[in-house]
Amino acid sequence: MSTRNTAPLGAPCWIDLPSSDAERTRAFYGGLFGWTFEASDDGDYINCLLDGSRVAGVVPKGPDSGTPEQGITYFASADAQATAGLADESGGQAALAPMEIGTMGTVAMLVDPGGATAGVWQAGQHAGFTRLDEPGTPVWIELTTRNYRASVLFYETVFGWTTKVEGDTEDFQYTTAEFDGAPLAGIMDGTIDLADDVPARWDVYFGTENVDRTIALAESLGGRVVDGAEDSPYGRLATLSDPAGAEFKVMTPSEWQLSAPSAS
Repeated sequence: MSTRNTAPLGAPCWIDLPSSDAERTRAFYGGLFGWTFEASDDGDYINCLLDGSRVAGVVPKGPDSGTPEQGITYFASADAQATAGLADESGGQAALAPMEIGTMGTVAMLVDPGGATAGVWQAGQHAGFTRLDEPGTPVWIELTTRNYRASVLFYETVFGWTTKVEGDTEDFQYTTAEFDGAPLAGIMDGTIDLADDVPARWDVYFGTENVDRTIALAESLGGRVVDGAEDSPYGRLATLSDPAGAEFKVMTPSEWQLSAPSAS
């Protein structure tokens, strides 16, 4: 488990889950991860809590809003206006100008050179998620894009990332972003893997102690399996879809598996 008072600048700091059926979305994630929920006074926003700590948000939306049923990842900024300006100068664009959300903070939306949407969050009273690397919280954030090198440069420039190349072969190109020496996000070249009708996007991996049990639970709650469980060098993982159609990943990191007590 890892806790923090605030995210390092440039690091992933929040996840929004737009939903045209917010009640069903709440029931799904509450049953899957044990989240509880805290609605704003006007009902326009719902914070998702794990043991009282904010870990994500649900954004109710109308069926004709045009907002895709896909999670939005936000990255921490000290100055949302300046960050949006850098996006326009670095091969992307500011899709939503910085806007204050009361005393909570300031939000902006960017589109990177590969067409993926990324949120910007300048924290006020809302610091973003303060718990990570445990079941029911984000354990990894990952961009899959067809415009790999331009996207890496974009995030290095706009968010000041320090990056490390993890793979640079024809079949596997991958770069991680490190904060205080710890990798918190990755960018993968999806030229080979992305289907023609699938846009570049940021995906969130939520931690679970047992991927296979989580898959079965998700299906019983109205979710869908997009990619079944598989083992990777980084842990066991799967891709799921919630009842509204938003895809996300679940993962048991390899270090959790290594530290688990062996069965006697």
